[in-house]
Amino acid sequence: MKKGFLLSILLSAGILATAQSGSSKAVIWNFSSKKIADNTYEVRMTASINAKYHMYAQNVGVEGPVATTFKFTKNPLVAVDGKVKEEGKLVQKREEVWGGNVNYYEKSVDFVQVVKLKGKVKTNLAGSVEFMVCDDKQCLPPSEVEFKVNIGG
Repeated sequence: MKKGFLLSILLSAGILATAQSGSSKAVIWNFSSKKIADNTYEVRMTASINAKYHMYAQNVGVEGPVATTFKFTKNPLVAVDGKVKEEGKLVQKREEVWGGNVNYYEKSVDFVQVVKLKGKVKTNLAGSVEFMVCDDKQCLPPSEVEFKVNIGG
């Protein structure tokens, strides 16, 4: 009886640990910056998506799936210029489970944010990205990944 109880507790803990990791296990993020003009930088946030999953775009197209969303930490030395742009092969597909056409990426996608520095300084752009991935059978819980990218200097 004790062994069965202990086994069930260990299995439950393993399932919870797997569920809590969510979408972050299916996507590897890489963050970088490149100077494109005087005091102007392009911050590239690249998502490499596990082959069996897809990750939803910033504009999913329907209610239900969690859209990829970026939040930037306020920095008085940095001005965000425009919206985050997506570079990749956007898939638009009808998914009955969501009741409409959804927008997502497979394999990889680059999210690009242009920022302007207020002077010749060295600082960073920090923030977080929330996202969700699904395969053809299930969706993993949404994940949030924090980042910090050096810019300037």
